[in-house]
Amino acid sequence: MVVCGLACWRCRWLLPLLLGLAIIMGIIALAGRGWLESESAPYVQQASLWESCTRTPDGLNWNCESLMDYGWGRAAAATYLVGFVILVICFALAVIAFSIEILRFNFVRGIGGLLFVVAAFQIIGLVIYPVKFTEDIPLTGDNMFSWAYGFGWASTVVVIGCAFFFCCLPNWEDEVLGNIKPTYYYSSPERAPYLN
Repeated sequence: MVVCGLACWRCRWLLPLLLGLAIIMGIIALAGRGWLESESAPYVQQASLWESCTRTPDGLNWNCESLMDYGWGRAAAATYLVGFVILVICFALAVIAFSIEILRFNFVRGIGGLLFVVAAFQIIGLVIYPVKFTEDIPLTGDNMFSWAYGFGWASTVVVIGCAFFFCCLPNWEDEVLGNIKPTYYYSSPERAPYLN
């Protein structure tokens, strides 16, 4: 294991920090209006997880319709939101777990399992949205799935990475807690004369 990649006790806050970063990216994805946007001018299409807005090329006002009127819109929002809530719970559990001097490694592995559930919910929401959006919503011009949608995927990727680390961390329990005695190796080109 690397020198400070969770192999030392003072580095234990890396995983909760990464979970906090995933929460921030999840908030940006939930609140952002850039899930789908027009690729080039005139910018006539814009959508978030919650609504889709269009305007005429010469218009100034956006006409918005709620995606919650569609079953797939409610499903995409619900699955991503459920995953986000479980992620916040996992963050709180990770802070508690790493604050205790005697780290409970089975508890840490349980957090890893919950993070895989978070990833599954978020992936379901992130896949439902573009597939059904392009089927049911009339698109005008060239459009792209944009920055807020990307933050949703970035949050999911961080969650998957943290899930693997949380699940594998108990395998290095002794290294993390510092219970391994250092091994010293002596090598010389020839044996010392007093050892003969």
